[in-house]
This record gives sequence, structure tokens and C-alpha cells, in this order.
Amino acid sequence: MAEIASLARLMQGNEAIAAGALAAGVRFYAGYPITPSTEIAEIMAERLPRLGGSFIQMEDEIAGLAAVIGASLTGLKAMTATSGPGFSLMQENLGFASMAEVPCVVVNVQRFGPSTGIPTAPAQGDVMQARWGAHGDRPVIALCPSSVAEAYHLTVQAVNFSERFRTPVILLADEVIGHLRERVSLPAPGETAPVSRKKPLPGLTGYRPYHPAEDGVPLLADFGAGYRYHVTGLVHDESGAPTGSPQVAEALLKRLHDKIYDRVDEISICEEWQTEDADVLVLAYGAVARPARQAVKNARAAGIRAGLCRPVTIWPFPARQAAKAAANSRAVLVPEMNMGQLVLEVERAVRGRTRVIALNRVNGELISPVEILEAISRIEQER
Repeated sequence: MAEIASLARLMQGNEAIAAGALAAGVRFYAGYPITPSTEIAEIMAERLPRLGGSFIQMEDEIAGLAAVIGASLTGLKAMTATSGPGFSLMQENLGFASMAEVPCVVVNVQRFGPSTGIPTAPAQGDVMQARWGAHGDRPVIALCPSSVAEAYHLTVQAVNFSERFRTPVILLADEVIGHLRERVSLPAPGETAPVSRKKPLPGLTGYRPYHPAEDGVPLLADFGAGYRYHVTGLVHDESGAPTGSPQVAEALLKRLHDKIYDRVDEISICEEWQTEDADVLVLAYGAVARPARQAVKNARAAGIRAGLCRPVTIWPFPARQAAKAAANSRAVLVPEMNMGQLVLEVERAVRGRTRVIALNRVNGELISPVEILEAISRIEQER
């Protein structure tokens, strides 16, 4: 793939997302341009046709995800990208894809809101929307990059998870990461290891599209490949036929959860830095993890034992790793570009064993290392 070179290069975060998607085997993109994710669509529109793929600009984000779902059912790895307002419009189809178990990737490059907000200003206000935006009690996988290189690798991981678990996966970036430019070295062509969905063998008789394999994930036949089956957002049996049976409904919903939550250790990615002896633990994600790391470094230089815990997998929240990192800390500081969203999960994870303190900014600007260091110092002074 000529577009993805192994040489170091200056790359934008959105460009890295597009490159990661192509390396993972994405060959269909449908969407609607929206700042600050538009570069992803522009790059995919240019590069997909060269690889035999297809790009379609739809009339809105609802249609964009609907087309992605349809393309995925034909056997293509498919994705779309958007920002806050468009992500809101996609929620019904996200719920459909979860219930119908359709692999796809949705990139949300978050911006300031609510409503149309500030199109070019960063925020982290969609964290809970990513988990609970679609109605119903469905499972979610959401990944959150903190660098341009990670935007590439997590896009590959998002595609792989969607195929592995037959589920929609959200890449929850933010404007800072989407528009940041950094020097990165990407894998050479062929070095990326794409994962593809499991399909029934040719000639299989009695194919049931929702009959779980040993790992709880059903085989998925391509539309047009010789199998006829029903796809619906309604509760359905293993054949895909709608049913109102309470027993079937409960078994289905439990299986949808179990195929994800029984494998949290496989899905959860969490980075720790200098947490072994940390009196003050900073838990930060996305762009905020960058100034948080610098603040921890500055705190250490000032004699304060601080550490950083960075959830890369936001959903399912890596509660076990967060609790372990906070086990010996007097306080956990959670800086976020919202009014306090992931801090609630941190409180749940530590279960009152240590104080959890929110540091919030909601003005469309990235929290600075100075702000985080000042908060760390105040906690230290309260000894």
C-alpha cells in the first residue's frame, strides 16, 4: 500500500486514522463531512478507489451509518467518521448494529457542545454518549487515542475488535488529536495484522446467523454468498426471525453482553506511568493525558510522588486496572474537558478507598500542565 510507508513522516491525527483504517482492510466508507473529522472523509474519498474500495458521501449521518451497516453485511470492512452532532444522529443505527451484530467502526472526533457548539474547539463531552447514547442495554467498545501514532494503531484495533466480536466499535478521539501533527513511524506494508470476521464454510447446511460459536460470537455469512437470512433490530432467535419470547430476549441480551464483558482483559488497554509509589494518581485520557503526563513529570521534579493512569479503552472501563493503580494513592485526580463524566466511573472503580477529585474545563481549550500541577500541589498540601 503506497500510502502507508514505514518511513518516519509528519502526519495529522485524522490522516493517521484514515491510514489505519486502510491498513486494517476497510474498503467502504459512507458519511457526511463535519468538522473536526472532515479530513478523514477527504482522505478516504481519495484513497479508497485506488484500493478497489468505495466512498459515498451521504445526505446526513443517519444515512451514512445505515450505508456502512449494509456494506458490512455484504462482507466489507466498513466505517464512518463524524463529530458530536453527527454522532447524536447515529445513535439509533448504532443500537441496530449492536442488536443485529454488524461489524463496523464509528470515529467520533469530539468537539465542544451541546448542539453545534464550537466546530473547531476540543472537548470530551461525548464519553457517556458513547456508552449510553443508543437506547437499550447494549454493550460498547470505545477506544481513545492520545497521540497521532496511537490514532493509527487504535483505528486498526477498532476494526479488529469489530470483526472479532461482530459489533460496532467507537474510536473516541477529540479535536486536539484529530488536528495534531506529529512525527510518526508507521508499519511497513504487510506488517499490520488485520483480523477478519469468522464466516461459515462453503456448503454449510442449516446456517443460523445468530447461533453463537464457542466464544459467543456467531459466524457471519456475506449477503450474496449463497446464504439467505433475516437481519432485524428486533429481538430475534438464532435464525434471525423476530420473537417476543422473554426467554429468547433475555438469553440474547446476556449473550451480547457476555461476548464483550467475558473478555474485558482482552479488550481493556490501560497505560500506567510511575504509579507504583504515587501518592497522587492522575487519571486522564485522550488529549488531556498529554498535559497530565507533563504535570506528573513536573510534580516528580518538585518532590511530589505523582503517577499517571491512562485508560486507552474507555468502554468497557478498565476498572480493575484503575483500582490497582489507585490502591496506594491518597487521591485520584481526574482532569477532563467536560463537567465530569469518566470521573464517575473512577469513583465506582475505587469504591471509596481513596478520594476522587474532578478537574474540569468546559471552555473549548485544552487543560494545561500548569493547571494539573497546581491541582496536584493542592492535594499534596492537604497532607
